[in-house]
Amino acid sequence: MKRIAVIGLRGFPGVQGGVEVHCENLYPNFSENVKIRVYRRKPYLTELSAYKYDRISFKDLPSTRIKGLEAVLHTFLSCCHVIAHRPDVVHIHNIGPGMFTPLLKMFGLRVCMTYHSPNYEHNKWGVVAKHILKFSEWLSLNFADEVIFVNKYQLEKLNSVCKGGMHYMPNGMKRVERSSSVSFLDKYGLISGRYVLAVGRITPEKGFDVLVKAISMCPDVEHLVIAGASDHDKAYYEQLKSLDVHGKVVFTGYTAGEDLRQLYSHARLFVLSSFNEGFPLVLLEAMGYGLPLVVTDIPATHLIKLPNEDYVPVGDSLTMANAIKKKWNALQEYKTYDLDEFDWRRIAVDTERILIG
Repeated sequence: MKRIAVIGLRGFPGVQGGVEVHCENLYPNFSENVKIRVYRRKPYLTELSAYKYDRISFKDLPSTRIKGLEAVLHTFLSCCHVIAHRPDVVHIHNIGPGMFTPLLKMFGLRVCMTYHSPNYEHNKWGVVAKHILKFSEWLSLNFADEVIFVNKYQLEKLNSVCKGGMHYMPNGMKRVERSSSVSFLDKYGLISGRYVLAVGRITPEKGFDVLVKAISMCPDVEHLVIAGASDHDKAYYEQLKSLDVHGKVVFTGYTAGEDLRQLYSHARLFVLSSFNEGFPLVLLEAMGYGLPLVVTDIPATHLIKLPNEDYVPVGDSLTMANAIKKKWNALQEYKTYDLDEFDWRRIAVDTERILIG
């Protein structure tokens, strides 16, 4: 039985973040031929963290919530533990934690890295942090045995840099069923079919400020629901509240499970307003519920084939508002999308094969 160590995420289950949701859905679908140890960050654990999985164990280590230090400190501690216990393969998630790839290789360990997104493109990072992340990317791509990209455009862009094996492996989604319950909607005074939904961590790269401005230009839209919590800096959250001049925006904080299921099930429209993404899991989720879409025209949203009418230019509130009004006023119909490519079970089989080598 092969042993896999997983580092670079905050943890799961019940932890906000695309990487965290990716891992929560990926590893339980691995075969009985592997044992997995996931390194989690103690400050992010909740009552859900006690959930038990077959063949998955957790090592909870100290960390901090200080931006810029959180991932570095926890990944270093995780690497020390990994080096002492010598698993068959180390699976690192994203380029920041990837800075420790050479250290792990120096101790003779097999290292694979999943490249989720070019974090140095996010506005929340300063100049120094962006240079560190860029260097971490170079270290990851030059020292990892295998690199898995969730975004094929990023793979093509970095093809000449990567020294190990390169693989495209999209994110997946679980099959969903619509919820008839509206108990969570009632809590916030929401009415089924009368709100626009956006889901994601409240950070500038998600473009929620553009979306809030667009909604202010849509008189027929009763509410915009933003389901997500702030990351580190609360200033952006306060900015969004100040832009909500008509009091239409409802912030539900980090939302998961049945509560999120209700939000997806009863939304009239889903909007993804991001400036950049690795692979937007929330978009797949919205498609799973058959929601009409308005998405920004970025490479990540083209990983999923959508009609041209679903795309709007990045950062353009007026065009986004016009697209929302058009979809809002159309005959309300849930859509059927072809999502066969994004099956977690198939993705887990292929990922396990890459990791084990």
